[in-house]
Amino acid sequence: MNPQIRSLFDEVTSTLTYVVYDEPNGHAAIIDPVLNYQASSGTTSTKSAELVLSFIAEKNLNVEWILETHAHADHLSAAYFLKEKVGGKIAISEHITRIQQTFKTLFNLEKTFATDGSQFDHLFKDDEVFRIGKLSAQALSVPGHTPADMAYHIGDTVFVGDTLFMPDVGTARCDFPGGDAKNLYRAVRKLLDYPDDMRLFICHDYPPPGRSMQCETSVEEQRLHNIQINNTIDEAAFIAFREARDATLALPNLFLPAIQINIRAGQFPQPESDGISYLKIPLNPESKRK
Repeated sequence: MNPQIRSLFDEVTSTLTYVVYDEPNGHAAIIDPVLNYQASSGTTSTKSAELVLSFIAEKNLNVEWILETHAHADHLSAAYFLKEKVGGKIAISEHITRIQQTFKTLFNLEKTFATDGSQFDHLFKDDEVFRIGKLSAQALSVPGHTPADMAYHIGDTVFVGDTLFMPDVGTARCDFPGGDAKNLYRAVRKLLDYPDDMRLFICHDYPPPGRSMQCETSVEEQRLHNIQINNTIDEAAFIAFREARDATLALPNLFLPAIQINIRAGQFPQPESDGISYLKIPLNPESKRK
């Protein structure tokens, strides 16, 4: 059985959220939901998540899963907010523990912050099979962008997260902690081993001038036309390109707040004595590594 899919695009972060369901009045999963964040004021809002809730209500769907493809560095996750509203198990790769350990150190988080993934309801192993109502789904480990990236194969579709973008944009960067261009190359080749007509749904689109936003491509299109990784580009060439390009990239604008929320499954840090939750900004963090 193939899924029915509703895509929702957050223009500020160029993020695509998906509601994947078996049928109206049936069961659903939400993939990569966005919590809106205004960096200048430190305020959050649920505008994007409310669109998800409206669609869930319109189709009368029972949410079974809230799936994260990884701990995003470019937007805050609305997973916890949505769980409180409509239920569902928040799930991510079992390797999120590596990300939590790294960033607990970087941000010098509270001693009580657990790095065992227990903030999430379920930690997927590679190739683990699960169900979304009548749909059979499979979690695929696709490290490279981070060590904890997951793709989700559901029927005739794969939700690829940040491994691949549209063919005229390329692939994800690999310079975040634990990222690795060799691993990303091999993860992409794993995805491109699917049949030509397998549909691939991306997590972000950054359309070049003259093209509107798109969310869907195919294995065949990626094999033939991806500007950074295709059938004519071998592993060594991809690694050389990716490492050179990544060395020129600045961190995403929301990297510091997003990571702190997303390694907590979308929850805020515990409020302090004044009832307000606070995020941390490390000053000159490179000096810590010297």
